[in-house]
Amino acid sequence: MASVSVPKRTMMSHIETHIKIIGALMMRETVTRYGRQGLGLLWLIGEPLLFCFGVILMWSLIKPPYEHGIRIAAFVMTGYSCLLLLRHLVAANLNALQANVGLLYHRKISVLHIYASRCALEILSTTLSFIVVYFALVVTEQMTLPDDPMLLYGGWLLLSWIGVGLALCFAGLALRSELFERIAPLLSYGLIPLSGVFVMMAWLPPHYRDAIMAVPIVHAVEMVRGGVFGSAVKPYYNLSYAIAWAAGLTLAGLLLIAPAKKHVDLE
Repeated sequence: MASVSVPKRTMMSHIETHIKIIGALMMRETVTRYGRQGLGLLWLIGEPLLFCFGVILMWSLIKPPYEHGIRIAAFVMTGYSCLLLLRHLVAANLNALQANVGLLYHRKISVLHIYASRCALEILSTTLSFIVVYFALVVTEQMTLPDDPMLLYGGWLLLSWIGVGLALCFAGLALRSELFERIAPLLSYGLIPLSGVFVMMAWLPPHYRDAIMAVPIVHAVEMVRGGVFGSAVKPYYNLSYAIAWAAGLTLAGLLLIAPAKKHVDLE
C-alpha cells in the first residue's frame, strides 16, 4: 500500500504546485494591468462588461426591439460575449511570452504556465462579465433564465476550449514571424463575420449555412444560444465536429509553443 500512495501524493503535489504557479501569475498579471489600488478584480470584470453593455445599447438604438422573435438585447449579449471571449484570448496570448520572458529565469515557471495563466484570466473575466450582464438583463426583463443550462454551460466551455487552441496557435506563429504578429489582430477581426455571433444558422439559406458551419466556433455559439433561448430558436451544431477541432487546435498550439524558448531572447 505504501508503494502505491507515494506516487499518488507526488502527483497531487505536482498538480498543486502548477495550480499555485498559475494562480500567482494570474494575480501578477492583474496587478500589472490594473495596478495595486484594490480595483484590479473589479476592472477585470468591468472592462468586458463595459464593452458588452456599450454594444447592447448601440444595437438597441438602431435595431427594432425584436429580431426573429428574440429580444435584440438578449441576442446581442449572447453573441458579443462569445466574440469577446475569443478575441480576448487571442489578444492576451499573442505576445504573452515576449512580455514575460524574464519570468523564465525562475526554475519552476515554464512557458506553458505563462500561457495557461493568461487563458485562465481571460476566461474568468469574460465569464464573470457574462453572468453580470445576464443578471442585469433578467432583472430588467430583457431576458429569462436559461432554458437549458447544461447546453449553455457546454457551449461556453467548448467555446473556451476552441479559443484557447486558437490563441495558442496564433501565439506560436507570432513567435516565429514578426509579420504574423502584426497582422494577427486583423485576422482576429475575421472572426466577426465567420463566428455566427450576430446571426443564427436557422435564419440563413441552407447553402450559406453549410458553408459557415465549417467554422467550429459557430457550433459553440449555437449551443450557447440554444441553451439560453430554448424552443424559441432552432440551434444547428455538431458537437463531435467542434470537439475534434478544439482538440486539434489545442494540439497544434501546444506543438507550436513547445520550442518557444528558441524564438525569444533570454538575455
